[in-house]
Amino acid sequence: MLKEIALFDEKFSRYLYSHRLSEKSDAWLRRYTRLGDGYVWALIAALILAVDGPMFLAKVLAQVAPSLVVALALYWIVKLSSRRRRPFEAIPEFKALVPPLDKYSFPSGHTMNNLAIATTVLLTVPAAGAVMMALPLTWGFLRVYFGVHWLSDVVGGFLLGILSFALGQLLWIFAIAPLVLGYFQG
Repeated sequence: MLKEIALFDEKFSRYLYSHRLSEKSDAWLRRYTRLGDGYVWALIAALILAVDGPMFLAKVLAQVAPSLVVALALYWIVKLSSRRRRPFEAIPEFKALVPPLDKYSFPSGHTMNNLAIATTVLLTVPAAGAVMMALPLTWGFLRVYFGVHWLSDVVGGFLLGILSFALGQLLWIFAIAPLVLGYFQG
């Protein structure tokens, strides 16, 4: 099964890599995918602050934190356990067309970590969260397009991002929220 996934990943990557858009489009998409490095969250936080105020922003950040901590812990455990080579390392004619953020490929952190955050934001600020759900997936697929991830890295990042969100919410509901509410009530 893993061999078939690897073969499909290579065929898919070769297809995308050989069907480039214009240089102008690629330049714009490179800037867009860099938002997945975390920059977009400062903008979202500023918007929430401006629209809903500091107390609501603090609530959103407190609820996002457990999902992000779980996502980062799972990310590094899986990343360092799998040690999967990136496409530009495995396919000689490929170059990394955007800078990879770390050494290994699986899972896509742009997908996983941002999706864990976006799903939590969707619960607390549905208008912002709905837009934010699409971003991690497009960033992940663009990372395939630019030769730094395999498609299965993005799919794995998606699944692990949802798992991180679910585990983070369990932490929030059963451990953190009662402490926070107790602090404000007591």
